[in-house]
Amino acid sequence: MKLKAFVVGLGLLCSFSSIAATELRYGVEAEYPPFESRNASGELEGFDIELGNAICAAAALKCSWVETSFDALIPGLVAKKFDAINSAMNITDQRRQSIDFTQPIYRIPSQLVGKTGTAVDATPEGLKGKTIGVLQGSIQETYAKEHWEKQGVTVVSYKDQNMAWGDLLNGRIDASLVMSAAGQAGFLSKPQGKGFGFIGKPVADDTILGSGIGYGLRKGDEATKKQLDAAIDKVRADGTIDKLAKKYFPGIDVSVK
Repeated sequence: MKLKAFVVGLGLLCSFSSIAATELRYGVEAEYPPFESRNASGELEGFDIELGNAICAAAALKCSWVETSFDALIPGLVAKKFDAINSAMNITDQRRQSIDFTQPIYRIPSQLVGKTGTAVDATPEGLKGKTIGVLQGSIQETYAKEHWEKQGVTVVSYKDQNMAWGDLLNGRIDASLVMSAAGQAGFLSKPQGKGFGFIGKPVADDTILGSGIGYGLRKGDEATKKQLDAAIDKVRADGTIDKLAKKYFPGIDVSVK
């Protein structure tokens, strides 16, 4: 009887392991169009959502989505609330201290958005005395605090980007530093974005801004990394990434150099 119970228990354990190996829970912050957001019907949509589903299909995985704020994504991953971060997260040395990543999938430049014709410039000198909005927990926040705040620029962090756009419209901040695609699709292309535009050139600092966007993984999760890296290779080779980039980021080169 003990042997029989052991065999049954082992069978159940193998069954659970099999289920775990074929399912993947993505962690996502769904307030950042065109990467991820909810449409009028309440459904998740955006570049990362479509790409995530394509990668699941390529890896023969059944995927689900777990929503949280951007700054809670890494703690949530470590706490095993989900299996991979899929939320336009750039791969940086700072983040690598806490989590691992897949290979880089795509890359988007970061740029200031503010009123057209303003005297604001994307330099410490041009921004001195100004107030800049950033997404809490983002690399744009890290960049602004490192390069601008120390030079007399006020940096305000927001839980989601829509709050920053609201304060930009109300004049509470002078500009917001975002990934250019998010600024274009999430604000400038909408009626409320009239009279606003990109300010200066994209900012540059590979140490802070990273080598590209990939999926965050728990430290040492080599099995998931191997599975997702292979799927990323497939969707890159079959043109899926380029096709989605043209749909969501027209005119922006997203290739990883």
